[in-house]
Amino acid sequence: MARLSAVLLAFASLVNAAPPLLNARQTITTLSAAQIRTFKPYAFYAAAGYCQPATTLAWNCGTNCLANPGFQPVASGGDGDATQFWFVGFDPSLKTVIVSHQGTVPSEILSLVTDSDFFLSSLNSTLFPGVSSSIEAHSGFADEQAKTATLILSAVQTAMSKFGTKQVTLVGHSLGAALSLLDSVYLPLHLSGVTFQSILYGLPRVGNQAFATLASVGNTVTHINNKEDPVPILPGIFLGFHHPTGEIHIQDSGAWDACPGEDNPSDLCIVGDVPTILESDVSDHDGPYDGVEMQC
Repeated sequence: MARLSAVLLAFASLVNAAPPLLNARQTITTLSAAQIRTFKPYAFYAAAGYCQPATTLAWNCGTNCLANPGFQPVASGGDGDATQFWFVGFDPSLKTVIVSHQGTVPSEILSLVTDSDFFLSSLNSTLFPGVSSSIEAHSGFADEQAKTATLILSAVQTAMSKFGTKQVTLVGHSLGAALSLLDSVYLPLHLSGVTFQSILYGLPRVGNQAFATLASVGNTVTHINNKEDPVPILPGIFLGFHHPTGEIHIQDSGAWDACPGEDNPSDLCIVGDVPTILESDVSDHDGPYDGVEMQC
């Protein structure tokens, strides 16, 4: 925790040094209990990303697997060290291919988003053909996503062919959410006629304004922040990073509020509720998200 505290203090005064993009007066709506329940299967898939590949490939990873018993795994990989765990498969109830990436512990994700590899850089032109060099992402996140990009593309193609679907849902928590957001930009460049959505938890900012805009086009993004989690306010807006649209903020009361726009400054949304790291609580990062903790 000493290392985590040092990271938090070092960036406490810098997180939101630039003005937010959206007027706080825009309408914020509270989700119904029924709407909240629709996210629960995806929360379990995001949590399952923390499980060993052998268990997700056999779909015997305990509570997270039991929550979605009909899931048909296709591929899994990663070692949890040099490469984050990941898995791909098909959910017949939801009628979608699922792509899930492992996240990381709070101290490591906070270090990653604030270390020497947090600078924005253009996307790899081989993986992201035709994407403008003005579209930039966090270097560390992009390097990690590149390790598994072609493996996941192949697994998604296999799953779509095997199960006859044209729907893909990307999930993840923390670093896993960042990797899935990058996948949500990468995969449509190589798969045509497919409907994509991303349901992400504790998402850090991944790229610049151009990246945030691109990630929101043709891909329905929902990123869910829990209470005073510090990760979604990093890296800071002053460094040029921005969130895509689709924020849902879980309040201390347990209410889920949908925040329009990008980096909405209302105190009902993460930017306004957690204006600096010193006002955050890292214990909120892992959840719960409607009762689901982000762990295997």
